[in-house]
Amino acid sequence: MAVGMEPGPHADLLTAGVAADGDAWRGLVAGRSDEARRRLREAAELYRRSYELAPPRSYGRMVAHLKSAIIGGGPPDAAAWARAALGDACDSPTSCYALAVARLAEGDDEGALAACEGMREGDAAFGRAADAIAALARRDREAYAGAVAGIVADFAGRNAHLTGVAIADTALLMQALAAPRGLAIPPDPPLLPALD
Repeated sequence: MAVGMEPGPHADLLTAGVAADGDAWRGLVAGRSDEARRRLREAAELYRRSYELAPPRSYGRMVAHLKSAIIGGGPPDAAAWARAALGDACDSPTSCYALAVARLAEGDDEGALAACEGMREGDAAFGRAADAIAALARRDREAYAGAVAGIVADFAGRNAHLTGVAIADTALLMQALAAPRGLAIPPDPPLLPALD
């Protein structure tokens, strides 16, 4: 079990945040935007509290920070949180994902492409994320657009399940990483409404 994901108050808060997050995404799909915004605010607060309690340099801390940042407007420094949590580890699809994001944010395109290969040892959702990251590293707009469409379609197909939350998070993270490269293609319709 990854550090920061084992039982404890931080894990309980993270689990509660994922539940609120899932409710919010399903509310968005169903057109209940006011309820969804309320649940997203709750999720962001739960994630923030989990982050504060999780062990330093842990995977659980990284996840809580990332989710809180996405709901609040995008990760402020993807490279910093990934490095702080995992260093240069690439020994599982999850850690390779974090490393690919960090390297892409740092402008290390070759390093991002190398980390993507480890992501492909995971399930199809990891493969789609790897496709998007690889397209960004190669600055291939057409391939990136196709990868994002696949991620969003997968989310739409799973909206009744919590697994859709991670897919939606991935699409939003890809937007944040694509913007500095001039490749951002916002999902249509947007996956995350303004919370104000």
